[in-house]
Amino acid sequence: MGLLKNLDEKYGSNAVWQFVKFNLVSFSITAVQLLLANLLPLVFDSVTTKLPGFLQGVFNPDVLFEGDSRYVVDGVVTFGYVLPFFLSNFIANVYGYFVNMKATFKGRGTKAGLFGYFAVLIFLILFTTWLQGYITAMMKNSSMARTVAALVAGMVQVAVLFPLEKYVLFKER
Repeated sequence: MGLLKNLDEKYGSNAVWQFVKFNLVSFSITAVQLLLANLLPLVFDSVTTKLPGFLQGVFNPDVLFEGDSRYVVDGVVTFGYVLPFFLSNFIANVYGYFVNMKATFKGRGTKAGLFGYFAVLIFLILFTTWLQGYITAMMKNSSMARTVAALVAGMVQVAVLFPLEKYVLFKER
């Protein structure tokens, strides 16, 4: 930890150093997300509540699954399929927001900034939840499918969240 502390003191608010720190934090976020992405199906696999109409077009069972699936009821994808992806993303990214605020950008968040972050995060998570489902289906639900899908979703999120946090939410004043 001494090396990181020395680098942090020397390069503090340098964008490259912050990007390095952001990615180090992202490894811990990824660990949380992967753990949850693989454990939450144990909790939610039995949920058979169908997705509401506005999400049915996004999570099309004909695209996501070949043949019958326990995640489809009456031709509609269930929350049992979507919730593990969504919650693993949401919980990991809320954790990441606070760690990056304190450790990476040494900033202070605002209520408005947190609200804006949640708005962006929900949209981003809906997209990456769909993306994870699509990747998992393309990998035919293999043993590595959820892990690969969560890793890809994480890369998309880094591309959006780093600039959001650095230049908008925790911008140096």
